[in-house]
Parts: sequence; structure tokens; C-alpha cells
Amino acid sequence: MPVESPKLHDGRVRKHAAIRKTLTIGAVSLVAVLTLGMVSGGIPILSAISSLPSSPTAVRLADFGDASPSPEARHVADWVADSRDNANAEFIIVDKRDARVYVFDADARLRGSSPVLLGAALGDESVPGIGTRPIAEVRPEERTTPAGRFVAERGRNLNGEDVVWVDYDAAVSMHRVRATKPVEQRLERLATPTVDDNRISYGCINVPVAFYEAYVSPTVATQRAIVYVLPEVKPVQQVFNSYDVVAPRRLASLKLK
Repeated sequence: MPVESPKLHDGRVRKHAAIRKTLTIGAVSLVAVLTLGMVSGGIPILSAISSLPSSPTAVRLADFGDASPSPEARHVADWVADSRDNANAEFIIVDKRDARVYVFDADARLRGSSPVLLGAALGDESVPGIGTRPIAEVRPEERTTPAGRFVAERGRNLNGEDVVWVDYDAAVSMHRVRATKPVEQRLERLATPTVDDNRISYGCINVPVAFYEAYVSPTVATQRAIVYVLPEVKPVQQVFNSYDVVAPRRLASLKLK
């Protein structure tokens, strides 16, 4: 959500400069070569150079348990599991089209899932400079939740509340849902089975309080985590440079017979 104070922005700049230091997040596959790369709307993070599967037959898939994710969410989770794009860090997938969040451990096993509230406007990018503008100056069409791959970390907002920063420059965070304006009916929106009414925020990702405290906050309590915000306009493979884990392997397996 956009900031309300120039002083806070100065703090963001100093903190952002510190975050830009090379991140080392655990061990990765011996065959993976890592490099610093820019992500859509985010900050430099570790990412795999190759977007191709390393083996024609071996497959690593994400474990969703009893959850029923969208094809796009499963595609990204399987790709992360197979490519080790998470660099041995726990990761979170935010499915904007399905208005849902999935929290995984470092081995791509689902820890928990929940509905979320998202930016009121459709779109995959934040308006440049929006993180420094007062909320009152943000137009309805600018209230987007940016898509991309981000290094998230714990921080605090203007009210001193702990949040998980997703896109620091755009002031987009993941935080507990706030019911301070009854007319917005944010709690009621989270409880409905539909997704159309989950678009209400200025861009931040609103999570039920209990889920935030049980799953989101612990994920970034002691280390940074990777957050994958799925696009709703652009193709998912374009945003993440991801590959289909299952289909090519199945074809290769048939050719080997």
C-alpha cells in the first residue's frame, strides 16, 4: 500500500540499498547455476539461469496435499520444485486469479492455503513511483497487486504493525486483514466462495489473521522467503521464464521405450 510519509520513504531507500546485497539462501542443486537477476517490480534475487529441465525423465513435483490449485499455481509450484528456483528457501505462491495464497516449505510441500484480498484493479505491474505517493492520490485503476518473483522479508508499516514486504519499492506487503472500515466488508469478502469480491485493497495482499500468524509470519521470521505472485494478464511462463515439468518428461519417457 502506498506510503503516507516522506520520512518513511527515506527509510525505504536506505533499507532497499541494504537488501540489494547478494543473497545466499541455503544450498541448491549441484547442477544449478545461480545468478543475480532483476524481477518484474521486485529487487535483485537469486535465480536459475536455465529454464530447462535438467533431466529428461526425473521429475520433482510440488506436494499440494488435499488442496486443489489452479493449473497456473500447480505449474509454478512444480517448476519451483523441479528447478530449485527457490534456492532452498521456503516460498509462497499468490494466485491472483483464484484469490488464494499457498505457503510451502523449502522442499515444495504445502504447509497451508487460504483465500486473500488483493488490489482492486486488474493488472500485473505497479505504477512507477506509487510507493512514495499518498494513498489519497492513488487512482482506482492504479490499485494493482504486481506479479513477479520477489524476495520477501519481515518489516513494519506506518502503524508499527509487522508485515511481510513483497515489493518494497511499490510499498506492497502481505499483512493481516484489517476491518477498520466496516463499509468495505473485508472479513465478509474473505468468507465468500467467490473471487470477484476479493478485489478491494490498494495493492497489498490481505490475509486472514489466524493464517497470517500461523503460516505467513513464521515463514519469514528467521530468513527471507521467495514470493511468486502469479499474473492475471500476462502468460505465467513469460513472467517467470518457467517450463512445463510434466509434459516434456512424459514425451521423453515415451521416446525412450
